[in-house]
Order: sequence, then C-alpha cells, then structure tokens
Amino acid sequence: MHPYRDAHWTGDPHMAPQNEPDELSDPVLADVSLALFHLRRVWFKPDLMRRIRAQTADGPGGRPLQISNLMVVQAVAALTAFCAEQRPEGEVTVGAVADRLEIDPSTASRLVGHAIDAGLVSRRPSPLDARRANLGLTEAGERVKRVAERFRRAYLDELMDGWTPAERAEFARLLTRFAETAARYPTEADRVDRIFAAAEVSAD
Repeated sequence: MHPYRDAHWTGDPHMAPQNEPDELSDPVLADVSLALFHLRRVWFKPDLMRRIRAQTADGPGGRPLQISNLMVVQAVAALTAFCAEQRPEGEVTVGAVADRLEIDPSTASRLVGHAIDAGLVSRRPSPLDARRANLGLTEAGERVKRVAERFRRAYLDELMDGWTPAERAEFARLLTRFAETAARYPTEADRVDRIFAAAEVSAD
C-alpha cells in the first residue's frame, strides 16, 4: 500500500486521465513545466546543502552529508511515520525505500548502504522475515532530518514573504494535490511513445 491514496482514482491505468497529444496545447502547461524545472534547481541548490552540512556532523571518515544521504533519511523517516500511523505491523525495508524514491532496488540498496556507513540509518534484523532488514534512523539521522526540515521551512518562509495566510493555504492545497497525483499517475511507455511520435509528425 502506497503512503498516499487518491480517493478519486483507484490506481488502474485504464481509469487514469488519457490526454492525447493534440489536447496538450494549453500554454499554462508550459508554464507549469518550466516552473517545476526551476523549483528543482532551487530546492537542491548547493548553498542549501552547504547550510545543512554546516549544522550536521560529518559521518565516519569525515565524509560530508550528500544529497543521496538526505534522500534516504527522508524516505526512511516518512515510511517509519506511515507504518506508525497506518501499518503498525509494517517494516521499513530497502524495497520500500526503492518504491518511495522511485528507483530500482539495487540503487536503493547502494544508497541505503551509504547512509548506514554515514551513521544516519540503522539496520536491524526483521522479526517477520530473517532475509530482510528493518531500517530506522539513528540519532544522527534524526538530527539531519530536523536540521533539513528547519532550513527548508525557513527558506520557504523567505520565498513566500508577503503572501497572505489564505494564499499560502491555497498554494499548499493545490501543490499537495498535484504532488499526490503525480506520485500515483502511471507513466505508460506506449503512451509516451505516442506523444513523441505525434511531436515528430507535427515538426515535419
């Protein structure tokens, strides 16, 4: 079960919105796409990571915090919270981290291993299946999580300076709705191929 669930869409790709290439001419979509591109650059800009690193201790060997470490910490924290609220019997496994980060299991295993080596994530034997490891945050991992959240909230507060409480609430509502839908919307290879094929035809 995914940590998010849309009450209006069951996850069946046949029931998902089926916009065809000729329906994607809304210029607002281009604005949204460009805004998302800029957001990614801003959110992961080096200055933000340097500020977070300055407030967190280096891991074993003096290795500084990496973005991949932060991604794993946030994934493990979110999955731990989800299990505590929704699935008390659940565990945070490497497979769950892979699903959360939308990466393949081998990459997730490598990134989780790096986070463990950095002293941010702990690995305990699973009481349900000895072949699996139950992941959790160490004290250092919890500190990294708190520092990252504090900096990001302060940064957002700066970006939204002058916004009214109503504007902030509406932006949060719409952005959350967009993010949750994006997390569930299946990327169908054949549909993407049709879009590219149509774009090539229109360019000729």
